Amino acid sequence: MFRAVLACLTALLLCPPDAAAAKRESLGWGRLFNNDFLGDNRDRWRTGSYVVSKVIGRGWDGRLPDRPGDVIEFRFRSETIAPENIVTAAPGDRRYVGALSLGAHTHFRRKAVEVSLGADLVVTGPQTGLGDLQTELHRILGASRPGVLGNQILDGFHPTALIELARPYRLSPSVVLRPFVEAQGGAETLVRLGGDVMIGRLGQDELMLRDVATGHRYRVNRGAHTGFAAVFGADIAHVEHSVYLPAYDGIALTDTRTRLRAGVHWQGEKASAFYGLTWLGEEFVGQPEGQLVGSVRLNIRF
Repeated sequence: MFRAVLACLTALLLCPPDAAAAKRESLGWGRLFNNDFLGDNRDRWRTGSYVVSKVIGRGWDGRLPDRPGDVIEFRFRSETIAPENIVTAAPGDRRYVGALSLGAHTHFRRKAVEVSLGADLVVTGPQTGLGDLQTELHRILGASRPGVLGNQILDGFHPTALIELARPYRLSPSVVLRPFVEAQGGAETLVRLGGDVMIGRLGQDELMLRDVATGHRYRVNRGAHTGFAAVFGADIAHVEHSVYLPAYDGIALTDTRTRLRAGVHWQGEKASAFYGLTWLGEEFVGQPEGQLVGSVRLNIRF
């Protein structure tokens, strides 16, 4: 699956553009920070992640282009995953994970269907330096320092492909329902089915991207509207394989992986913000409960 999608994506990104439409411009930056301290105030499992997206394209008229490759997102992510007790892990809990990824994705539509297609290289293990960074941050903040870094997921490089198909339905001028299906192969191999509802005109003429960890969709460019928009979403996934939960550890994946989320976008004249919450269900057999993760984004123009 990965090789086919990567070959397709490479061809799209390297094919020569039309002479009349060769000029690309910046369409904006997308960012989202997730941490369970902002949710259930714990330091465990999917404890923290950060994504930054730089998007370029041949202009933006309020909707996705018809052609793949006209809008290209360059995505950088970092994520830390930990056992429930970050000082001393209990037997049967998951190992510590530090993961960095860099990739390219294109966003377009086929008639009424919105498509996101891309590939990332996910780097794992002590080589990422994320464990050392977390230790230093905990020292500065006076928090408990991680004592589980000696039992991390091994160093590795994991090519990962992802495709999402979504069909927006406008239920009213201010309400949009957007069911989607997603498939991923690589660092985690899964199939996911879900949907999102946005209430409010804010964001409906903007490019929005989906966060890998929580499923929240974060804004890239500013549209014509200001004010507030509420978002709600849910999805369920079947995970076939995960390098973050290796089978040789004797830990079994749960049959399904569930996410429930809600949040609020706000746009003013010179500033914007987002706050959201996501309930993440159990990911492995023996995980005693789910967790609540908070997500934030703040943008100020001077």
